[in-house]
Amino acid sequence: MMDLGFAFASFIPLLLMLAFYALIIYLIVQVIRFMKQKTLHDQQRNEKLDALIQLLREKEREQQP
Repeated sequence: MMDLGFAFASFIPLLLMLAFYALIIYLIVQVIRFMKQKTLHDQQRNEKLDALIQLLREKEREQQP
């Protein structure tokens, strides 16, 4: 009975190490996903800002005599 407990206890550090590496991989994947979404949203925002700038310039030209 004591041998089973010792065998289980010897695997605990290995399991903790695997859990740690799994957490690191998960976090890296999440950061990559976040950065892809952020890049997409930044592009969309820049396109909207460009369109807004063009509209403001057109209105400015219309108001000039």
